[in-house]
Amino acid sequence: MYGQTVRRGGAFNRLVEPHWADPLDTSFSRQHGGRWNAPGSYGVLYLNASDRMARIQVEHKLARHPYEIEDLDPAAQHDLVDVDVQDTDALDLISDDGLRAVGLPGSYPLDAGGHPVAHEHCHPVGQAAYDQPLPAIACRSAVTGARRTDEELAVFDRDAGIVTQTGRRAFADWYFSAPRRRPASRP
Repeated sequence: MYGQTVRRGGAFNRLVEPHWADPLDTSFSRQHGGRWNAPGSYGVLYLNASDRMARIQVEHKLARHPYEIEDLDPAAQHDLVDVDVQDTDALDLISDDGLRAVGLPGSYPLDAGGHPVAHEHCHPVGQAAYDQPLPAIACRSAVTGARRTDEELAVFDRDAGIVTQTGRRAFADWYFSAPRRRPASRP
């Protein structure tokens, strides 16, 4: 078995562009890649474990721009798609031991020198989990501003059937006033 696993399931969410007709489509990540998948390999559905994590994602995306979130048209900003994930075993990239078991530093998302771990170092980990085959990766967020306890769930495209959309909220309805939710976690 590759690495160690943790159980994950329950409420998660996904940031999507307002014009996306199918918010659970993984074709963009299949084509362009992401943290856990190389471009042209397989698709990954990247999910946030809380509304707080989704807010941090938005702030990270806008961090290098000369304007604030309040300066933007809310109708053109990310919708938040609420999903339910069936209980599943996911590769544990949350705990220090889980990270070390796959060759990533316990300091992840930073390396021992305090620099972000590059996607190129994460792609082989994702490929090995995909090949095992595990349905998902539970990981610490690598987004600037996230805490070690902020989680993401990366669900492989062949297992996307474990994810069911339960709602969709416009930016103005979730970013400024949404209650914070926590996913159901199991040991």
